[in-house]
Amino acid sequence: MKRFFALFLVFLMVFAMAACTGGENNGGNEGGNNNESTDANALVSKNFIDPLKDWKQYDDLIKQIKTETDAAKRTEMMHKAEDMLMATQCVIPIYYYNDIYLQKSYVDGIYSNPYATKFFMYTTMSNGSDTLRLNLASEPKYLDPALNSSVDGACLAANSFSGLYTYDAEGKTVPACATGYEVSDDGLVYTVHLREGLKWSDGSDLTAEDFVYSWKRAVATKTAADYAYMFSGFKGYTDVEGQESDLAVSAPNALTLVFELNAPCAYMEDLMAFPTFYPVKKEAVEANPDWETNPGGWCTDAGFVSNGAFICTGWKHDTSMTYEKNPYWYDADKVTINKLEYMLSSDDTAIFAAYNADNLDFADSVPTDEVKSLIDNPEFHIVDELGTYYAAFNAKSKIFEGKTAQQAACMREAFSILINRDYICENIGQTGQVAANSFIPLGMADGNGGVFKKNAEDGYFDVMAINKKQDETVERARTLLKAAGFKFDDNGKLSSDTPISIKYLTNTATGHVAIAESIQQDFSAVGIEIEIAQMEWNVFLEERKAGNFDFAREGWIADFNDPINMLEMWITDSGNNDCQFGR
Repeated sequence: MKRFFALFLVFLMVFAMAACTGGENNGGNEGGNNNESTDANALVSKNFIDPLKDWKQYDDLIKQIKTETDAAKRTEMMHKAEDMLMATQCVIPIYYYNDIYLQKSYVDGIYSNPYATKFFMYTTMSNGSDTLRLNLASEPKYLDPALNSSVDGACLAANSFSGLYTYDAEGKTVPACATGYEVSDDGLVYTVHLREGLKWSDGSDLTAEDFVYSWKRAVATKTAADYAYMFSGFKGYTDVEGQESDLAVSAPNALTLVFELNAPCAYMEDLMAFPTFYPVKKEAVEANPDWETNPGGWCTDAGFVSNGAFICTGWKHDTSMTYEKNPYWYDADKVTINKLEYMLSSDDTAIFAAYNADNLDFADSVPTDEVKSLIDNPEFHIVDELGTYYAAFNAKSKIFEGKTAQQAACMREAFSILINRDYICENIGQTGQVAANSFIPLGMADGNGGVFKKNAEDGYFDVMAINKKQDETVERARTLLKAAGFKFDDNGKLSSDTPISIKYLTNTATGHVAIAESIQQDFSAVGIEIEIAQMEWNVFLEERKAGNFDFAREGWIADFNDPINMLEMWITDSGNNDCQFGR
């Protein structure tokens, strides 16, 4: 009996040593098949809330920010809102934007504001031509300024419509249809004075009442404007389902517009310069027989009434658009070119070929593989922008089915930390982009006289970890995925029992596709499979908006220099809430 017991003890010791050795090997950098998991609840941020069931907390916080009059407290609340947003791990920042374009040496006077809107009305051409040939993008989805939500659409709107304010070549707001305004002592009531003699492009008078109509139309439920929430600081605005807003905006006379806010707004001039606040002519809009069910239908072909520097006089859908000088524009005397000819295309290669063949004077995109050779070309321009290039997960995607909200967040964090942002900036962007670790872009004002994010190092994760601590970072991704219920084989790749296969949605521009391919390679480190789905621009935009995606390329260039612009887009009812938060 003693001999048996002694042999039994030896057996136990050998077994224990083998078990310890096996566990040590499996826990190394290769990942192994040690599939012990950590509780997902212990891995998510303390700021985490369920992005589907509990998002009302975020909506309510944004409402508080919009009415807060203490600037310092407001800034603190915006930091809290970004903490909540980033804790979902649905928004995956890649880099902070800059903008590139090609412009012939004989072209001058084109300028861009920090929000990527380009202005062509003061262009001069020393080659003797009075026609500017250019490319911004492919077929625009909307020309109605209330309905547009794309950067190229904003450029078209800024050159064919005019708001109360606009931007000068230094990026500062200046009067346009307005001459100025007064604000009440409490900062809530604005009285705006319009220029005398304002006209629509058909020669009819444009009055303050046209702004009243346009602003109320922009927030009307039947208009379904993506940017309706931009009016949420106005008295009378509501986001209650089934209840129409009744904005506190009026026109005491033809040259005076009065509106009232719920709280002082430091960026009101930026709003007055934003396309959603541009006027549209009621008679033109409602002349379309389907105007109530198809609000943008009135300007889907050439000849629509506008009030900007140029009028759309020709439109060959998916091919070209022609705009001609508007003689009724308030500053028409300073417009020296008579025509804009737009090439409608998103094919970088075709656009570049057209530019090199001298068929374009301005091109707003460049093929990725040509950027390096163009860096020192005086026709190649790099300008600063205030925005973030990012990828986004649909919080409602089927890839998260069967997972708790915390497990889904762990999955998304694992995906995020595997992305080699430095490689994307250096080898795909190539123009000095800065790798991003927060959604609010570097250098944005904080609304309290300071800067919201001063240093590239400040943020929610170490963007260089996948480069400098690759083994640790990949192992951290495995830990997060194990917490979400996934298993790994002896090679540190996802087990065939728990695979991950997702679809990444992008438009067809070469740079975006190259980034998608880079992410695809990064994810393969742990065996995640990505299918890259390329779509034409307008189809791509609609699929994202409808939530018909797992994972998609995104970008947001600020509409004005305040963090609320980057935060309010994620409220439940926002038309820009592609992540489907709260839905």
